[in-house]
Amino acid sequence: MLRFMPVGDSMTIGSAGEHTWRRHFWHHLGADTSAYALVGPRTALHGDSHDYADPDFPQHHLAGWGEGWLHMAPAIAEAVTTARADVLLVSLGLIDLGFYTNAEQTAANMRRFVAEARRANPAIRMVLLPVIPNVRAETDAPFAAEVAHFNTLLAKAVADLDEPRSPLLLASIPEAYDIHHDTYDGTHPNTSGEHLLAAAYANALHQAWGIGGPYETNSSRTLA
Repeated sequence: MLRFMPVGDSMTIGSAGEHTWRRHFWHHLGADTSAYALVGPRTALHGDSHDYADPDFPQHHLAGWGEGWLHMAPAIAEAVTTARADVLLVSLGLIDLGFYTNAEQTAANMRRFVAEARRANPAIRMVLLPVIPNVRAETDAPFAAEVAHFNTLLAKAVADLDEPRSPLLLASIPEAYDIHHDTYDGTHPNTSGEHLLAAAYANALHQAWGIGGPYETNSSRTLA
């Protein structure tokens, strides 16, 4: 069984009443509990109600509203050990750059995260998504520059730290991702955005490591 742990911020944990990209990713895999699992120390959504729009999927993750590389680096080793994770699906950085650290500091925390994850499981595999488009980057030029700089540093770190025993994979920001159509507030994904994020991970896994198949995206903007 291959055990995936989604790691992220508000775009991964989701809010009350949402599906989350985690659910779409799970159903893409075929909901085969004999071959795959979603693992992690948390199950909750953000908000007073923890009700998913569709609760019929494994809800475990390591994600939190307002959390970034800064917060996850010291937490990842214990989470990997406890959940016996094989593959980390990571989407972090926007919160760090927005509130805590600049691009260089954020990249340093990303490298610490990788080291800590490998300390817990020397054969861990990781798929890392760059910081995706968001409304602040569209209106705040200095912030947009920090995002672009971090994404460059992230790509370099993935190349530097990749190794056969514990491979790192940089997922691609979906070309079709449009904050005016795929988010409900300029940052957080709506249903179509959730599908596009799930597709980013699914397609990277399929193309690089032969895990699963290509994500069906023809009607991703309308799928539930």
